[in-house]
Amino acid sequence: MSDDIRGMTAELAADPESLVFLDLGEALRRRGQLDAAYKVMRTGLARYPELARAHDLCARILCDRGEPDRAFEAWVTALQFDAGLVSAHKGLGFLYYQAGDLASAETHLAYAAQADPDDAGSVAALERVHADRRAGGQADSGTEEASAPGASAATSGELSLSAGPPVRLSASDRLPASPPLTFSFDEAAPSPADEAVFTGLDGGADGLLLLDANGLRLGGGLRDPDGRDVADEVAALLAGVSKEAARTARLLSLGEWSGLAVECGDGNLFLSAPTDSTLLLTVRGLDVPMGRVARFADRASAAARVWLERGP
Repeated sequence: MSDDIRGMTAELAADPESLVFLDLGEALRRRGQLDAAYKVMRTGLARYPELARAHDLCARILCDRGEPDRAFEAWVTALQFDAGLVSAHKGLGFLYYQAGDLASAETHLAYAAQADPDDAGSVAALERVHADRRAGGQADSGTEEASAPGASAATSGELSLSAGPPVRLSASDRLPASPPLTFSFDEAAPSPADEAVFTGLDGGADGLLLLDANGLRLGGGLRDPDGRDVADEVAALLAGVSKEAARTARLLSLGEWSGLAVECGDGNLFLSAPTDSTLLLTVRGLDVPMGRVARFADRASAAARVWLERGP
């Protein structure tokens, strides 16, 4: 976990009303932690439902998650609060292009290119749309007709899902005669930070997941039986478990909790707390007795504490 993300997470925990959630959500998106980024943005939008930038970032996260319909809705909402938001026009132009609606794609991309002529991505995308419209025999309206939509346009049939049929996007909606359009919101995404929390520990990071109190993954990894990375999803689900465990132990007069063992049909799980603000989930197969899982979790917790103290 990078120092920047660690610092922003701490700042947001100290002040839930802070707008730092925008920077934190973007940083997590760039690192590929899309579920964690979406959770941060969803929480932020609950506090700032009329913040266009938040809806815009949420749309980009949804695009990265492969959910274009929901991204479309988020960008439409962003324009309802800020009709001139360039990044939202750029995003909608891309989605309209992929859906085959070249006229609508041109409208949004032309506005984006006019508003930010230094954005090579918008200019290149607009030129591509013009070329495809000419190749298909459609009229080329040119950029001079694309003005910033006003407040009324944000509720017209062009932008509002409720005023017309929703756009349904799938792989079959792409234009078959053209190679894929390269579209990026970033100049360059940084490489993921080194997360070798458990370096040197027998078994490595496989089946070990370290997370903070907000449900954000700090290190380790976890995959489902099909090999899919589910670390961020599980981390988000475990947010708040530490408080519930402490509350339950207190109500039952059990003292301070130190670990929680779970036996299920697919494996043995052990949840522990390396520090007051972190949780560690240890997962092993049914062939590993729970006692051994607990002892391994103790060693992993010690490694996590060392890593947290010295910083990544």
